[in-house]
Amino acid sequence: MMDRRRLLMSVAAGGALAAVGPVRALASTALTQAAPNAATTAFHALLDRIADEMLLSDPELLTMLGMDRGPKADARFKLSDRSQAKIDADKAKFVDAMKAVKAIDQGQLNAADQVYYDTLEFFGDTVMTGYDFPYGGGFSPSPYTVSQLGGAYQQIPDFLDSQHRIETADDAEAYLSRLSAFAAGMDAERARMQAEFAAGAVPPDFVIDRTLTQMDAITGTAVADSVMTKSLARRTAEKDISGDWAARAEAILTNEVYPAIQRQADDFKTVRPNATHDGGVWRLPDGEAYYRFGLKYYTTSSMTPDEVHQMGLEQVAEISARTDALLKAQGLTQGSVGARVAALGEDARFVYPNTDEAKDELIQELNAQMVAIQARMPEYFGRLPKSPCDIRRVPKAIEAGAPGGYYMPPALDGSRPGAYYINLRDTAEWPKWTLPTLTYHEAVPGHHFQIALQQEKPDTPLLMKVMGFSAYSEGWGLYAEQLADEIGAYENDPFGQIGYLQSLMFRAARLVVDSGLHHKRWSREQGIRYMVDTLGDQESSIATEVERYCVWPGQASSYKVGHTTWVRLREDAKKRLGGRFDIKGFHDTGLNLGGVPLTVLERTMNAWTPV
Repeated sequence: MMDRRRLLMSVAAGGALAAVGPVRALASTALTQAAPNAATTAFHALLDRIADEMLLSDPELLTMLGMDRGPKADARFKLSDRSQAKIDADKAKFVDAMKAVKAIDQGQLNAADQVYYDTLEFFGDTVMTGYDFPYGGGFSPSPYTVSQLGGAYQQIPDFLDSQHRIETADDAEAYLSRLSAFAAGMDAERARMQAEFAAGAVPPDFVIDRTLTQMDAITGTAVADSVMTKSLARRTAEKDISGDWAARAEAILTNEVYPAIQRQADDFKTVRPNATHDGGVWRLPDGEAYYRFGLKYYTTSSMTPDEVHQMGLEQVAEISARTDALLKAQGLTQGSVGARVAALGEDARFVYPNTDEAKDELIQELNAQMVAIQARMPEYFGRLPKSPCDIRRVPKAIEAGAPGGYYMPPALDGSRPGAYYINLRDTAEWPKWTLPTLTYHEAVPGHHFQIALQQEKPDTPLLMKVMGFSAYSEGWGLYAEQLADEIGAYENDPFGQIGYLQSLMFRAARLVVDSGLHHKRWSREQGIRYMVDTLGDQESSIATEVERYCVWPGQASSYKVGHTTWVRLREDAKKRLGGRFDIKGFHDTGLNLGGVPLTVLERTMNAWTPV
C-alpha cells in the first residue's frame, strides 16, 4: 500500500485521451492538441503558480522529487514547516487558488487540460470540506497530527537515510542542519497535538500505546547506534568525506532530537489515562461527517458508509467461495476458509525463519519474482517504465507500527530508483505463498509501474505530477494482482493463487471493518476478530492493520472501490469493442491519465470506447 504522505509525493502524470473513435484510440493514446488559447494559457499559469507556492516551497518534497540541486540547493538544509501558522498560510493560498480555478472557462480547454481541471476541482472541493473540522489539518483525513503512522518522529529518520543525498561535504552539513530542524518540527507538531487534544481529538489508547512504543524504540537506542548517526557516518565514509560527522550527529540527537521526541511522548502519557478505547471517528466532534469526508476523499466516490459495508460483505462471500474451491483442490477440506488459510500460514514448508539471514533470502526471492513478471510486461503494455525498482526492509525503528508494505516513487531526475518496502518484523506474517502477490501489487505491474510511467510522461505540469488519489492508485495495485493471475503467474503455483485470493479478500474485508469501526461503531477487537476469522491471518499483523484504519478513516476502503471500478471499466470496454479490444490500449489509456478521481477515469475510458 501507499500511505497518504507517500501518495502525495508520488508522481501522477496528467494527460487524457480525446473523445475519438475506438479504432483510432486503439492505435494510439497520443493527443493532438489545439494551439493554446487565453483560457489554456491562464490555466497553465495558474497550475505553475500553485506548484511554485505550495510545492516548490516544500524542502522535503523537493528532495523526494530530486529537485534539491541547482537553484533549489538551499532546500537540502531545511525540513518542511510543520507549524500551525504554515498550515493556515497554505490554507489561505489554497482557497485563493481554487477561486482562480473556478474562474477558468473549462469549455475552452483542450482534452488533457480538462482532465487536469476536473482533477484539481475535485481535490479542491474535497479538501475544502476537511477545513470545516477543528482537527486533522484539512489536506488528508487523519484527525491526529502524530500517531503510529504519522508525524516527523515516524517519517524523518527514514527520510534522512533514504532520501537525503550525500555526495559532498556540503550535503553532509545539510544533513546535520536537517537533523537539528527535526527537533523544531516535532515541537511545532506538539503545539498542534495539544490543540487537537483540546478540540476533543485524543487518539484511542491503543494508538497512543503503539506510538509510545515506537518513540521509545528511537530514544531507547544509543545515539551512536541510531540510524540517523550511522547513516551519516556510513555514507560520508563511502564518499571519503572527512569530518567528525558521527560525533556532531550524536550531539544533535542528545541535545535536541531525543528531548523533542520525549516532549511529545510526555504529552501522550498525560492524556493516556483518560483516552478512550473506541477507535472510530464517530466519537469525535462531528465525527460521522468526518468519516463521510474520509470516504469521499479516499474513494473519490459518493458511496455511503452502508454501501461500502454491504459491498465488503458481498465481495468477501464471493472471494471466500473461490478460495474454498482452491483449498479443497489441495486437499484442505476441514474447517472454515479462514481456519484452513491460517493452518496453511503455519505450515513449516512456507515459513521463513525469523532471522536476518532468512530475511535477506526472502528479499532475494522477491527480486527474482519481480524480474520474472517484468519479462511478460511487453505483451500487455505499450509503454514500459525506464526507472528500476528496489526492494527493501521497512526500517527496524518503525516496523512495529508500520504497514506490511509500501512503495516509494523514484526521483523525478532519475537519481533514485523506485522502492517497495516490506515489513519483516516477523517472517511468520509472510508465508511464502503470500509474497508474489505483494510484489505484483507494490512493484510490477503495480505501484512502481503506474507511478514510474506517470513520472516519465513528458509535458505534464508539475502540480499534476504530484497529485494522487488512493482509489486510482490502490485500485490499480489490486488490478495488477488480478492481471498477474490472468497472465499465468500462478499457473504452476496453486498456493500462490490462494495467496492472491487471500489478498483480494483481505481488501474486501477492509471495506467491512473500515465502515464497521467508523460508522457501525465496532470496537478494535471486533474488527480484529472479524478479519482473523475471515482471513486466517496472524493476529499481530491484523492488529496493526485495524489500528491503521482507526487513524486513516476511509483510506482502507479505497482499494476495493478502486479495483472494482478498474475491472468494471475493462469489462465494459470489452463488450463495446468486441474483437477490436486491445489490452495494451486499455492499460496505456488508463495509466496515461495519472492520478485522477475515479469519476475522471470513468469518463475517459468511456470516451475511449464510445457506443
